[in-house]
Amino acid sequence: MILGCSGPVLTQDEIAFFRDHQPWGFIVFGRNCVDGAQIADLVAGLRDTVGGRNAPVLIDQEGGRVQRIREPMSPRYPSGAAIGDLYRRDRQKGQRAAWIMSRLHAFDLSRYGINVDCLPVLDVPVEGASNVIGDRAYGTDPLMVADLGEAAAAGLIAGGVLPVVKHIPGHGRGMADSHHELPVVSASREELHAHDLPPFKRMRHALMAMTAHVVYTAYDPDHTASTSKKVVEELIRNEIGFGGLLMNDDISMNALKGTIAERARAVIAAGNDVLLHCHGIMEEMAQVAAEAPELDGKSLERAKAVEAAFGKVDGENEQALREEFAGLMASA
Repeated sequence: MILGCSGPVLTQDEIAFFRDHQPWGFIVFGRNCVDGAQIADLVAGLRDTVGGRNAPVLIDQEGGRVQRIREPMSPRYPSGAAIGDLYRRDRQKGQRAAWIMSRLHAFDLSRYGINVDCLPVLDVPVEGASNVIGDRAYGTDPLMVADLGEAAAAGLIAGGVLPVVKHIPGHGRGMADSHHELPVVSASREELHAHDLPPFKRMRHALMAMTAHVVYTAYDPDHTASTSKKVVEELIRNEIGFGGLLMNDDISMNALKGTIAERARAVIAAGNDVLLHCHGIMEEMAQVAAEAPELDGKSLERAKAVEAAFGKVDGENEQALREEFAGLMASA
């Protein structure tokens, strides 16, 4: 499981809980980030609870409106849509900007010990879709989203930070915000393969992906992708060909029904490898911990592949990249 914490400093109850239950990883949010030294101390404290292991510590640092660490700890970055605008003017400049922005994220996050960024967003919106994705997406052209998502992931990896592609198999058609209600997508399999799936197929070799709390009636009219064995096995694993570690989108989101324990059982039964719970609510984390299985088999192999990929960093000059990025975005 991957768990969050309630504030900028670990409570004694959280320390004891994490030591007892040994989550595979952690996730931090804006509520956990006050200043640079505090973030670094919190991340180190999280790892200390699991014996000092280089545990994955995740964050949503996309740019635009989804950026958990902000000024002055990190510059304010443009949205995915802004990168897409540049791509439409000049494909090579757009791809370069996507790579550089992620490489800069890696500089920012590595300072605090954060080693996983939940990026790139590979959703391809359609007309009338919920704004939950909106300008977080690179655009409405699957090829562009695939190109920019691939570049963004490569930039993170070059800086020693691993990407999590989201939200597989695609939130772009969702007419509702899955944080609050259940999106139901009635597109045919042919429509999904033509419009929604190409970016995920391009990135099928990524080490991690996050499943969507969206119903795709063409595959399973009764369960969200995150709780559907049919979607996970038939669509994600076989048709898309994704072989990496799968985690659910936050298990607390209201698109899911039932208790946290019931949701956790459904997510694992569907074939996700790890459970993601974001809010740091102790009572809910206890339910997740009661349902989270030990990593074994293919799930353990996938987790070990992630852990083995940490620590590889290029020799890029940060200031030079910041100046180049500013020039690219000015040209847009």
